[in-house]
Amino acid sequence: MTTRLIKNIGELTTNDPTLGAGTAGRLHDAAMVIDEDRVLWVGPNAQAPAADESIDAQDCAVIPGFVDSHTHLVFAGERSDEFEARMSGTPYDGGGIARTVASTRVASSDELRRSTAQRLRELRAGGVTTVEIKSGYALNVDGESRLIDIASEFSDEVTFLGAHVVPEEYVKDREGYVSLVRGSMLQACAPHSKWADVFCDHGAFDVDESRAILTSARAAGLQLRVHGNQLGRTGGVALAVEMDAASVDHCTFLSDDDVDQLSASNTVATLLPGADFSTRADYSSARRLRDRGAVVALATDCNPGTSYVTSMAFVLAIAVRDMRMDFDDALWSATRGGATALRRGDVGHLGPGARADVVILDAPRAAHLAYRPGAPLVRQVILAR
Repeated sequence: MTTRLIKNIGELTTNDPTLGAGTAGRLHDAAMVIDEDRVLWVGPNAQAPAADESIDAQDCAVIPGFVDSHTHLVFAGERSDEFEARMSGTPYDGGGIARTVASTRVASSDELRRSTAQRLRELRAGGVTTVEIKSGYALNVDGESRLIDIASEFSDEVTFLGAHVVPEEYVKDREGYVSLVRGSMLQACAPHSKWADVFCDHGAFDVDESRAILTSARAAGLQLRVHGNQLGRTGGVALAVEMDAASVDHCTFLSDDDVDQLSASNTVATLLPGADFSTRADYSSARRLRDRGAVVALATDCNPGTSYVTSMAFVLAIAVRDMRMDFDDALWSATRGGATALRRGDVGHLGPGARADVVILDAPRAAHLAYRPGAPLVRQVILAR
């Protein structure tokens, strides 16, 4: 097995406090040794052991690969006109999802594979090494199954989101659609899914409907996630905690009780700054959550309607400027926080035994990701095999 030494690292963020300073586990003038799969050694550059090959980081910063724990990569069409309308004052109400459903249903599987691959290339180029991918843009049995199959070609972190919204053909039969999602749709999608998600919010599913869907998904062997509290204090956070969901995502509207429940639970608050940016919403309370002890993740929410974002650096810049996160907290949330939201211990950090997912930046410090928004700062992405 080939080993590689990454030497002359000016600043190394390990996210392992046993290896360096602070929660970032930061080392300077550092080195690390990896093989095809795992991190083998981390320490001072002067003490680096021999390896079969070497990569010279040239005094630049090295970080763990980003863990994007919330995306909707498999879709057809685009909705830039809705973005323009929102910038002119039209509020977001979730209604545009039906447009993407219509486009996705008629797209060929090859078209969907090509567009998904392109979005994934953009994420990879920006340093994302682990990505979750949801279905949710077909909302019928065959279509959702097709989206799950395509998503599983690109990631092991595949989420069944048949409960995105109620499709037009079921508007007058909500109970019938909930039964479909819990029944034949779940049965078709569960074999190639790891997770199940539900949009518990205004215009989507209420708490009782969401609980019923999640209960069936858990019985089918899936782990749980929730879209919650994007459009109001609609009970999604409390439901996610009740169901021991791995994460509740958006969290734009939070009561003190919501924050307390998250802080006392194993449920991660996944914040999606791109969606808040694109919908002109108030930004989620990242500092409030962190100060109260909740675990926070940051993700792109890449989707055609409310966050057509494939740059985690952009997400970091918003989190630091507008959510008032310290940079190290934001970086942790986009790496180890995302890993926690996926209940993964092998990604999001660079301690010995972690997956060898490494990003070498073209900058002396990781903080340049927020300091220089829009600059192409990722020099090299190393993916474990």
